[in-house]
Amino acid sequence: MEQVVPVYILSGFLGSGKTTLLQRLLDHWKNQGLRPAVVMNELGEVNLDGLLVEQTVPMAELLGGCICCSIRSDLSTELATLIKKETPDVVVIEATGAANPLEIVDGVTEISLYQKVELKSLITVVDAAHLLELYRAQQGATYRLMQEQIRCASVLLLNKIDRITAEEAEEVNAVLRKWNAYAPILPTVRCEVEPEELLRDAGGVLTDKQLEEVEDARESFLHDEDEYTTGGTHTSHDHVMAYTHYFKRPVNSEEFEQFVKELPRDVYRAKGIVTFNDTSSRFLFQYAYREADFMKITPQGEVPDVAVFIGEHFSSNELRTRLLEMEGRTFVRPSTVKRSL
Repeated sequence: MEQVVPVYILSGFLGSGKTTLLQRLLDHWKNQGLRPAVVMNELGEVNLDGLLVEQTVPMAELLGGCICCSIRSDLSTELATLIKKETPDVVVIEATGAANPLEIVDGVTEISLYQKVELKSLITVVDAAHLLELYRAQQGATYRLMQEQIRCASVLLLNKIDRITAEEAEEVNAVLRKWNAYAPILPTVRCEVEPEELLRDAGGVLTDKQLEEVEDARESFLHDEDEYTTGGTHTSHDHVMAYTHYFKRPVNSEEFEQFVKELPRDVYRAKGIVTFNDTSSRFLFQYAYREADFMKITPQGEVPDVAVFIGEHFSSNELRTRLLEMEGRTFVRPSTVKRSL
């Protein structure tokens, strides 16, 4: 079976520490024997941050624009080409500080319609002192963009906390929690964070050994599933910005259409390719602004049945449960749960 490639997005303003965090993550994955790859975005024509990444790490460069607007279509193409050519175990996208995260999420999930790609997490690096300054002023495009980057994050790295006082740290934490009620907040200096802790909060990449451990724990998981999905440390993981579901079986067309009509209002967009068990065709579906459209297609090559949902901190577990019921699958062990963001 083709491996699903996990993708992480690093967001944050220029100078917040994104490239430092990127280097730490790359070192961590390489030490695990994994093969990481990078998509680097710069507004200018020269990729200066890319010079800091080892030449042994495969890299795609998107220069001269922001991947959330002028060169967004290039992101899908470059990411697909990078994965096909280099076959990485994990991909990190370092976005320019001017990028709107939701637009990047949309661009990345587009690829999952024809390649096994899963958007795991959006990690936003926040410069503590800069945020405090912008929040107190509460004006300008920079302030609104930082608010958006924080609001869309699934994990928040509060960096450079050595440059603010204890009282200011309390104020900054209150601001982060006000704008994002779900994302774990990890305070750091120079982005020094345990990669295992960060990736656990961000979705992580399971190694073969960890997958075996998950299989051994399967029975325990089934007994504790209510606790797993409704409480404890996993609560924040259930509220996501994007959820990718790969189908293993065809579903009923009427049931699926009704499911799409009843999507929660927190889901802004949905798209995918599905096979119905009561028709002979495959369908491409698109959902936006509470309207759904289905179109018969005949994909070229091996294209998976997949549905991608994009929104704002909606419950991935509710959608997963409904889709599994439609497929006739009553449970999924943790190693196959698609926790996107």
